[in-house]
Amino acid sequence: MDVSVKAPAKINLTLDVLHKRADGYHELEMLMTTIDLFDRIDLTETRGGITLDSTSGFVPFDDRNLAYRAVALVKERFGIQKGIHIRIGKNIPVAAGLAGGSSDAAATLKGLNRLWDLGLTVEEMAELGLELGSDVPFCVHGGTAVARGRGEEITPVTPPPPCWVILAKPPHGVSTAEVFAAFQLDRVEERPRLDRMVESLEKRDFNGVCHELSNVLESVTLDQYPKVRRLKEKMIAFGAQGVLMSGSGPTVFGLVQKENLARRVVNGLRGFCRQVVAVRLLGGLERSPLDKKRLK
Repeated sequence: MDVSVKAPAKINLTLDVLHKRADGYHELEMLMTTIDLFDRIDLTETRGGITLDSTSGFVPFDDRNLAYRAVALVKERFGIQKGIHIRIGKNIPVAAGLAGGSSDAAATLKGLNRLWDLGLTVEEMAELGLELGSDVPFCVHGGTAVARGRGEEITPVTPPPPCWVILAKPPHGVSTAEVFAAFQLDRVEERPRLDRMVESLEKRDFNGVCHELSNVLESVTLDQYPKVRRLKEKMIAFGAQGVLMSGSGPTVFGLVQKENLARRVVNGLRGFCRQVVAVRLLGGLERSPLDKKRLK
């Protein structure tokens, strides 16, 4: 028996760090939305053990991989002796701030729920996912939502208006742990205005969404990695209407309404960055025909 599940990437429209908790984790408040960039997770039942392979050479094949750990968690929690072979068709860049690993883990939980007929609700899968990583609960839910706490408190909100999302990733990855270690709460000069972002989404106000993009981790990564700063500056110069770093980076995204402008920005960026692509937003509108279109 086998199942296949899509694992979409996400971008952060806002990311705020409120304080450090007693358990050592940071209290987060993030507004995230899914985009039309997917990994594919194929799960095949075996007689025992966990094996993994991928189309990407940058993906670990052991318990450093969140999808691998998702299988191990489910097997332990439900006393399942059968094994699983995981095949990851990788399209989301690794260590890019797009929750590729977290989305793979979420898709794995969904696939195992179907394969082994576990009967788990979305909320129960999200609760399991929190044991794997802070972004996994959102990835289980998908769509557009505010995530609070360590990422476990999920509140759906109105999706952004349709637009193109231009993604540009420098050749290096970024360690989320290192970014948080360098982050200093008392040095944050401007915090996200979550209420205004939610209001802009509810009004379908594209310009308002672009104006309210905000990520308190951005300044840390931009200081540590000058190439990321330069990439953001270039994306703005080429005409992207709203530009922000996603997560802890290093991927920079730009929001653009018109296809011809999206093409112009992509073509301009390719002189500075190899990994550049334009996709549509999903954000809860996965069945829209617009979401099937990509720039070539």
